[in-house]
Amino acid sequence: MNQRYLGRTGLKVSELCLGAMTFGREHEATEAESHAMLDRFVAAGGTFIDTANVYSQGVSEEILGRWLAHQAREGLVIATKVRFPMGDGPNEVGLSRKHILASVEASLRRLNTDYIDLYQVHCWDERTPLEETLSTLNTLVERGWVRYLGVSNFSGWQLQKALDLARARGWEPFVCLQPQYNLLCRSTEWELLPVARREGLGVIPWSPLRGGWLSGKFRRGMAAPVAGSRIERAEKEGWSESWSAYNNEHTWGVIDALVAVAEEVGRTPAQVAINWLLQRPGVTAPIIGARTMEQLEANLGAVGWRLSPEQMARLDAASAVTPPYPYDVIAGAQARR
Repeated sequence: MNQRYLGRTGLKVSELCLGAMTFGREHEATEAESHAMLDRFVAAGGTFIDTANVYSQGVSEEILGRWLAHQAREGLVIATKVRFPMGDGPNEVGLSRKHILASVEASLRRLNTDYIDLYQVHCWDERTPLEETLSTLNTLVERGWVRYLGVSNFSGWQLQKALDLARARGWEPFVCLQPQYNLLCRSTEWELLPVARREGLGVIPWSPLRGGWLSGKFRRGMAAPVAGSRIERAEKEGWSESWSAYNNEHTWGVIDALVAVAEEVGRTPAQVAINWLLQRPGVTAPIIGARTMEQLEANLGAVGWRLSPEQMARLDAASAVTPPYPYDVIAGAQARR
């Protein structure tokens, strides 16, 4: 597995990042299975692992921490997050100084480490002044608890405002963006990716298979989600990747193109979907998740080869969506220059 620089930083990470959201989650990966997948990922050349304090309410971090205790720490890049509720108390949520400081200390304990390589805010917090959040994050870097800062689930203006404020105050900036980005979510390209490229941020997309829609399990003509799949559960739980949200002509058109290209190159649709992301401008490392070793092995097969320019163009065309105003006007004006 190749190593890539994380944006303009000097930090190198593997071109795939292993997401730990399934670790310890009900009906998903047990601790023993999680440790086995971590071992396999590292054996394949992986160095980059992403979790969050809120995944299984700290259990994911604990499972990772017990594994990390027996590893060569300096050879790994560990990322986690802060923002969402970790309890019922009024200050156990958000990006206040109090919650960030309490959360990072708890994450360090659960991860069994002295420092976090990449500490990410999990989502925008409208209620906390941005100055409070950014100054606190800067303190974490100064104390040596955190090496780099990242952001997930921000809009374009929110990300740019945070970068500009950090620059003006001389604080540590965000150097990494973790957005949703896949063949069924191209809106990330309208503002977020241009900001990341112009500002030199690494990009580590989550949900490269859109919860399983791009895994190869779903084909045109199906009347319901695969039994036991994440999409079936998503429908019951009201998650955004639910069957009712994606059972439409655009989705089936994307899947048709994905399956056709996969057959041409002798790869699975999931491997093609991840490889497409790996070749998109500005992308550093897609985050692959797995509930089983079989799924992890399949996802690892996404590296070590490349789609042709023609195949990339076909997938681009099949997955393209007409941007809304003002993006359509801006793109049209730019094209006429």
